[in-house]
Amino acid sequence: MSKTIKLKKGFNINLAGAPSNDLVKDVHPDTFALKPTNFPGMARPKLLAKEGDSVKAGSPVFYDHVVEDVIYTAPVSGEIVEIVRGAKRKILEIKILADKSIEYESFEKYSVSDITSLSKEDAVAQMSKGGVWPNIIQRPYGIVANPADTPKAIFISGFDTNPLAPSTEMLYAGEEQAFQAGIDVLKKLTSGVVHLGINGKEEIPGLYSSVKGAQINKISGPHPAGNVGVHIHHIDPVNKGDLVWTVAPYGVIQIGKFFLEGKYDASKVIAVAGSEVQSPKYYSTYIGASVGKFVEGNLKQDHVRVVSGNVLTGEGVGKEGYLGYYHNAITVIPEGDSEELLGWILPTTDKLSYHRAFGLLSFLMPKKEFVLNTNTRGEPRAFVMSGEFEKVMPMDVMPTYLVKAIMAEDYDEMEALGIYELIEEDIALCEFIDVSKHELQSILRTGLDLMRNG
Repeated sequence: MSKTIKLKKGFNINLAGAPSNDLVKDVHPDTFALKPTNFPGMARPKLLAKEGDSVKAGSPVFYDHVVEDVIYTAPVSGEIVEIVRGAKRKILEIKILADKSIEYESFEKYSVSDITSLSKEDAVAQMSKGGVWPNIIQRPYGIVANPADTPKAIFISGFDTNPLAPSTEMLYAGEEQAFQAGIDVLKKLTSGVVHLGINGKEEIPGLYSSVKGAQINKISGPHPAGNVGVHIHHIDPVNKGDLVWTVAPYGVIQIGKFFLEGKYDASKVIAVAGSEVQSPKYYSTYIGASVGKFVEGNLKQDHVRVVSGNVLTGEGVGKEGYLGYYHNAITVIPEGDSEELLGWILPTTDKLSYHRAFGLLSFLMPKKEFVLNTNTRGEPRAFVMSGEFEKVMPMDVMPTYLVKAIMAEDYDEMEALGIYELIEEDIALCEFIDVSKHELQSILRTGLDLMRNG
């Protein structure tokens, strides 16, 4: 039965630089990169290709030593020109010099009726070798799911409430058939329900208007209402021993295309946004695209932070970096590495503050768009027990005590305080308002790794 959930806790961050509805088609950078670091929990990636090899879109590139059945494939065709390694020869990036015209590996193609009669075992085998399985993320721990497992439910968040979140209509226009095919495949992987969460305060986007086989739940409220972890918590929580899988709408579409078209299609629409972008708009490209193609000649200034993803959970990649595997946006904001005399005490309408400790007048203009930089306005300090985290966390979790339990490596307390329900995006807003300036997302990941490996 569908559910309607109205949330009151949270906080919307209105940033300047939202993209227009213009779409630039077929932007094709010279190089693309597949980054094992994009996949949390990956133990030791094992290469299946080497420098100088020619690959097609869908060709095997590496696999995880722990879950060997899941193959990570090339997003485009071309030549592997560099394998970038870090400390202890850790693989950071596999760079591909892309062909001008993409060639694809061929996989088995299915009609709509074929998908209906497809067995779970065949679906898992095809997805694992075809490159689309990494779209499926497991809770707890927020890692790529193990094909050998069966989740009690699968959740899809159909909307995004992060700052400068791209429009669903722009990202997935015309993909209704592929989305439905993806839902049909996902239904085979769970013994429970496939849940689709939509924004309860907006009209149903065309992508979801005729979906069959999924329970549609309406969720409304401030950010993080669009986070899939919030949906899971209020509909079918993750307890000890439970497994729940999550998939983004893009992942559902990519899975559907894989079966309908018999190829690994890594094409995607992304938003290039932020206050420092001259012309914020949408572009169609491929997973792992070089960021430089989108920001070169398109910035208001050079002293900026280029982020793959959104400003709360994204990764700073610089002007020469690459689009993350799960990201659908590039966000550019000013670099905040300068000091401001008495900046925290001067009344102003130009600064956003949840606490009203600075930017004292900003709360009077809730729809104002702000230009925020990366300055944390303070250094890490003793953990302040303010009680503010609980005001922006629409889940029955106590983040303050959970973070302290992680720092103390208290396994029993972490479990009792709900660590199984969280990944980094669920605590990102707490990090944004934290007066102690701690890297809460990094701390949470440490705790998740302790619980998974302990």
